[in-house]
Amino acid sequence: MESRTAEGQSYGFVARSFHWILFGLIAAQYIVGSAMPHIGKDTTDEGLVAWHMSIGTAIMFFVFLRLAWRIANPVPLPSDLPGWQNRLAHVTHSMLYVLIIVMVLLGWATTGYRGWTVYLFGILPLPSLAEKGSAWAHTAGDIHDWMVYVLAAFIILHIAAALYHYFVVRDRVLQRMLPAAR
Repeated sequence: MESRTAEGQSYGFVARSFHWILFGLIAAQYIVGSAMPHIGKDTTDEGLVAWHMSIGTAIMFFVFLRLAWRIANPVPLPSDLPGWQNRLAHVTHSMLYVLIIVMVLLGWATTGYRGWTVYLFGILPLPSLAEKGSAWAHTAGDIHDWMVYVLAAFIILHIAAALYHYFVVRDRVLQRMLPAAR
């Protein structure tokens, strides 16, 4: 059950867990994506490339669970935040969801271009989103590569806002999502 307090509601265990699982998966994805070889015509879906695809499917799985949980169990922002901060928080959170979902879908389409099979948790094969060699799926890969930086910018904005609230405003916005929040 989500924790509710009269002064600034806190996210419950499930919401916090989804947040930090996604944080870990996305951090791992950036590390693996940076370390894996450039994907060329002779690249195989092994090693770090296979890890990249597996982490991507895990991200998609958990982002949909988190989004469903968030819709079913909303926790409003503290009522004392200025309107512009509420709007910026809403836009930033929405964009994070959209960018993560679009990034995964583009990457998934790109695997179809290569003729690779994507597996959920390394077990369940997922259908291809694109025909092998299709031009649009190749373009999806190019967009996927570019969107890494757009997503990173929104992640940095999200982290900066949390740190701003903690160090400058000194309110409890950040603490609401920390693992030990009550």
